[in-house]
Amino acid sequence: MAATSGRRVLAILLLAYIFNFLDRQIVSILAEPIKKDLGLTDGQLGLMGGLAFALFYTGLGIPIAWLADRKSRVTIISVSLALWSGFTALCGFAGNFWQLFLARMGVGVGEAGGVAPSYALISDSFPPNQRGRALAIFSFGIPIGSALGIFFGGWIASNIDWRAAFIIVGLAGLFLAPLVKFGVPEAPRGGFDEARTEEAASLAQVGRILSKKPSFWLLSFGSACSSVIGYGFAFWLPSFLARSHGLDLVDRSLFYGTIALIGGLAGVWMGGWLGDKAGATDPGGYARVPAYCFLLAIPLYAVGLFAPSLLVTFLLLLVPTALALAWLGPGIAAIQQVVPPQMRATASAIFLFVNNLIGIGFGTWFLGFMSDSMAATYGEDSLRYSMIYGLAFYLAAATLYLTAARRLNRDWYRG
Repeated sequence: MAATSGRRVLAILLLAYIFNFLDRQIVSILAEPIKKDLGLTDGQLGLMGGLAFALFYTGLGIPIAWLADRKSRVTIISVSLALWSGFTALCGFAGNFWQLFLARMGVGVGEAGGVAPSYALISDSFPPNQRGRALAIFSFGIPIGSALGIFFGGWIASNIDWRAAFIIVGLAGLFLAPLVKFGVPEAPRGGFDEARTEEAASLAQVGRILSKKPSFWLLSFGSACSSVIGYGFAFWLPSFLARSHGLDLVDRSLFYGTIALIGGLAGVWMGGWLGDKAGATDPGGYARVPAYCFLLAIPLYAVGLFAPSLLVTFLLLLVPTALALAWLGPGIAAIQQVVPPQMRATASAIFLFVNNLIGIGFGTWFLGFMSDSMAATYGEDSLRYSMIYGLAFYLAAATLYLTAARRLNRDWYRG
């Protein structure tokens, strides 16, 4: 595939991924007005923001990815984009907890077909020594989409209402679906790999391969542990800023949106670049880079959550936000490289199943549950302490990634 074609694939899929996370994360900045309007508890907010989305997002991801290893990945991604955007718009019409819960489940149904096929398509559009950076650029969609969801969600909700925020961003995503369908070329599977094959593997074959690759499971569960706090913080930090620092909706959207954008972009690119450098001679470098970043993030987050001034809070949360997202480029690149090309979408979906079911489904709910449980002791600061205790998951993530680093060279697929 020509370089210009690969760049076009990456640019358009990045745009789709921005809307993926915009629609996914907009609910975080809208949590407080939704809670007030619908009379929800923190536990219900956590279920709506996490489990409602994760149930179908994780469950449908594997069969859709199995299909993507056989059929047009471009078509699957474009249809998925239209579905998740439509259900995001429907969130704006919810009148109670269960209606909103079901609409968020619909968003998860749509997004189930977006990410794993994109990983595989990008991996087939770039040579192996560029995949860490290419997947890092694709992962820019996480901080950009999250920041835009926070910025626009907060602005629209403060000037109109939270319902309009869902409707407007959902409809905007619908207009992007035709660009994905007709603007992204379908890359040959394994076009940049030594052993190229178009024969799709069965789910059982993928399972047999992965059963012999312990590094895959170590990376999957390590990423899941990091995502418990990654998704949990992304959902709950705006509420923390409201309760512990008294920021109004617009101020906290600007404050946290800026942290998510600057810290996220810097961290994702840094991780992808360092991963390709460290992994050039030793595949284990793709796992060691994120592990060290997780360990550095723990004390910085802890101090930032207790900082007395907003300026110090901003600076101390900016750096660990970058460190916490540095795993995306190298971690996902490593996942792509432990299986043959014709298994990449399915393997990615299995990885995402583990990562997101635990990260989104458990993490967002867990921090809300802990906050409710500690409310009698800590009052308005219960959410702060919930997040502090949750940082232990980064220690678990670092341990699993360092263990994976010792196995990656043996598990690496070389054709």
